[in-house]
Amino acid sequence: MITVFGEGRGFRVVWLLEEMGLPYRLRPVDLLAGVDRDAEFLAINPAGFIPAIQDGDAVMVESIAIMEYLIARYGPTPLAPGSSDPAFPAYQQFLHLGEAGLAMPMYLAVVSRNLAPEAERRNWGARKALEIFESRLQLVRRRLASASYLAGEGFTAADISVTYALEFAERTGCFVLGEVERAYVARITRRDAYARAMEACPATKAWVEEVAAGR
Repeated sequence: MITVFGEGRGFRVVWLLEEMGLPYRLRPVDLLAGVDRDAEFLAINPAGFIPAIQDGDAVMVESIAIMEYLIARYGPTPLAPGSSDPAFPAYQQFLHLGEAGLAMPMYLAVVSRNLAPEAERRNWGARKALEIFESRLQLVRRRLASASYLAGEGFTAADISVTYALEFAERTGCFVLGEVERAYVARITRRDAYARAMEACPATKAWVEEVAAGR
C-alpha cells in the first residue's frame, strides 16, 4: 500500500494515483499546527515539508519526482509518453514547468502576501516571483493555442502538474487566469479521477469550497 503524506502538492500525487488506479492511503499532515510533534512524518521527511510517500522500503519527497517514480515503477501508462514518442519533449518540459516555473514562484508570492509583515508583502522578491510565473505562463498559453493538452493530443501527467499550479494561483487570489487557461482547467478538472482525488483530499476540498463561497 502506497502512503501519501500530506495534501497541498500531494494532490498531484493523489490525482495521479487515481488516474493509474493504484491503491493508496492518504495520511494527513498539519503544517499549520507544526510538525515538531509528528514523529511518524518526520521519520519519513525530516525536512518537514509535504508531500512525501512511502512505498514499501521506498521513501520519496518532491511531488514531480514522486510522480515520475510512480509512473516508472507501476507503468507503462499513457500518462507518460515514451522517450521515442514525438510528444515526449513537450511532456517533460511541462511536467517540470508545472512546479519549477509556475507553482514554486507562485508559492513565494503567496507566502509573502499572507505571512510577511504588512510593509513587506509586495517586496522585490514577491514581485519577481509573480513576473516569473507570468512569463512561464506564456509557454502554456502558446502550447494550448495549438494542442488540446500540454503534451499534444492526449492527457498526461504534465497536465496534472500544470493544472495544480494554475488552480493554486487562482485559489490564493494572487493571480487571475486568462480565458485560455480557465477553459483548459475547466476541461481537465472534469475528469473522473480528478473528482475522486478531490473527495480523497478533505483539506483541499474544504479550501476549494471556502474559496467558492467567498466569490
